[in-house]
Amino acid sequence: MNSARPAARPARAQFSCGPTVKHPGWSLQKLANAPLGRSHRAKSAKARLKLAIDLTREVLQVPTDYRIGIVPASDTGAVEMALWSLLGTRGVAVLAWEAFSGDWVSDVVKQLKIENARGLVAPYGQLPDLSAVNFDHDVVFAWNGTTAGVRVPNGDWIPADRKGLTICDATSAAFAQKLDWTKLDVATFSWQKVLGGEAGHGMLILGPRAVERLETYTPPWPLPKIFRLTKGGKLNQGIFEGETINTPSLLCVEDYIEALHWAKAEGGLEGLIARADRNSKALSDWVERTPWVDFLPKDSSIRSNTSICLEIVDPAVTALSPEGHAAFAKAIASLLEKEHIAYDIGSYRDAPPGLRVWCGATVETSDIEALTHWLDFAFASVKADLTKAA
Repeated sequence: MNSARPAARPARAQFSCGPTVKHPGWSLQKLANAPLGRSHRAKSAKARLKLAIDLTREVLQVPTDYRIGIVPASDTGAVEMALWSLLGTRGVAVLAWEAFSGDWVSDVVKQLKIENARGLVAPYGQLPDLSAVNFDHDVVFAWNGTTAGVRVPNGDWIPADRKGLTICDATSAAFAQKLDWTKLDVATFSWQKVLGGEAGHGMLILGPRAVERLETYTPPWPLPKIFRLTKGGKLNQGIFEGETINTPSLLCVEDYIEALHWAKAEGGLEGLIARADRNSKALSDWVERTPWVDFLPKDSSIRSNTSICLEIVDPAVTALSPEGHAAFAKAIASLLEKEHIAYDIGSYRDAPPGLRVWCGATVETSDIEALTHWLDFAFASVKADLTKAA
């Protein structure tokens, strides 16, 4: 490990796990087509909303019989809309191994209070036993756990002949990992993850089985306006043609469209996955040769290629109290932010202390490579201060 101050710096210091860095070549001037100051119901605005939906289908390779809608309140809003609108006809299994999927357990068990609902919870860095999932029940899970750096390896564990619905929070997986649409009845994500879009808008994708549930089942609880997907017992088709439930930001919509055009130019879904894989490999190669750091998830088959979560395993640090360990990791992140090398790379507030680096498609591999040298420098600097204090 070289403790000398590195000469090369990342060209862009944004390594946050959301909102993530804009794609290379982004500029505000590219959003000049946004119909600002217009009603979102105007013909020109609805055309841009419909284009965002159509490009989403093209880039994500969503089947033609799946509906895609733009909904309020980011990925959280999209997940909540699915939970409150679809659940209640049968038991529910909620898989949780990080912060946000833990929230879905709380919603289903404590708020909706669905009979025969349970959480299958695993510690950070691990997955629940996927073979234990009962697919006679509805199943709620995250494809990629952003705060734990853990993803499901594929969709093979989900049976094709399931009786329940699968509701998948795919927000840090979509556009960077291959989603198995045959195994997903509902998928959600937000623009500010892999494509570096703006916050506040969610995407809700419904398969035929989810639409059938919506049109044959009415939840026993009241639904606020922003959750209502049906009208007169039928799916509100307008939501999936660009007629949003509430007013969207047309500037944010234009930003998302521009990112989707960039995605197509990069080779579409396969190109985006390749970019994320290159980035995660560059960081992973550094972890493998660096003794003071390790992956939070030990099983390489379930490690994320977007939200890479790391723990500090140097003996001098692991010997500290939990508070001291957390302070050490925070000091590394703070030093790198002060140097304008890396912003927002501390682990999530509820996760084990450590570091979290976004490696999604909008990041450049050269910036990841430059960051690794600064991580070594920051670790050596903070450890030297620890030694002096001792």
